[in-house]
Amino acid sequence: MFGSGIRGTLLPALRRCFWIPLCAVVSLAHAGDPAGRFDQWFAVQTNLQSWSADFTQTRSLKVLAQPLVATGKVWVTTPGLFRWELGQPAQTIALRQPNQLLIIYPRLKRAEKYALSAAPTGPLKDALALMDATLPRDRATMEERFRLLSAAETNSLLQMTLQPRSASARKFISEILIAFRTNDFAIAVTELKFADGSSLRNDFTNTVLNQPIAPELFEVKLAPDFTVVEPMRQ
Repeated sequence: MFGSGIRGTLLPALRRCFWIPLCAVVSLAHAGDPAGRFDQWFAVQTNLQSWSADFTQTRSLKVLAQPLVATGKVWVTTPGLFRWELGQPAQTIALRQPNQLLIIYPRLKRAEKYALSAAPTGPLKDALALMDATLPRDRATMEERFRLLSAAETNSLLQMTLQPRSASARKFISEILIAFRTNDFAIAVTELKFADGSSLRNDFTNTVLNQPIAPELFEVKLAPDFTVVEPMRQ
């Protein structure tokens, strides 16, 4: 079991942001592909090098009568890099680099740095491992991490409900819902359902596939007056 210090830092931060993304993962063994759509989707993923989109994020918490809604922008590229900006102008930025996750709060002039290799064994480490599956290449790779609970095609969307195979990861994320458009196979919706009953949903629009993304988007340029902390080292 991960310690209370980790629970009080990175886990709320991941819920507070958008993470996974996670955004495009699936396990399909024995699923009976609806109209061959899954095979077509994986064919597209083989050639997918990058994507970007606008999104509307809805966070539902048990303690709130109404969900929290915000808008933002996301960029994803190989190998497993992403940048999420929540709010306009950005109030929170999540930046996935090769070996770390940065969560930046521009208005507070604060940044939190999480070394991915430093996470203790357990639910947190297994949940973070799912971040490496943002751009799937084949079914076998995804089958290692997820099982498909259900799949249905409606209104030109193929919607899948997934579950992490790791029992430890399920202590953090109970289910992942993903929907993609059947006309261009771009991601339309992702939703994370957490073990505590909360959820986080992203609805994507204006998706752009395989267009060059400026490398500096995935670099960190913090002003000297920013406070940088490493919660997992405290």
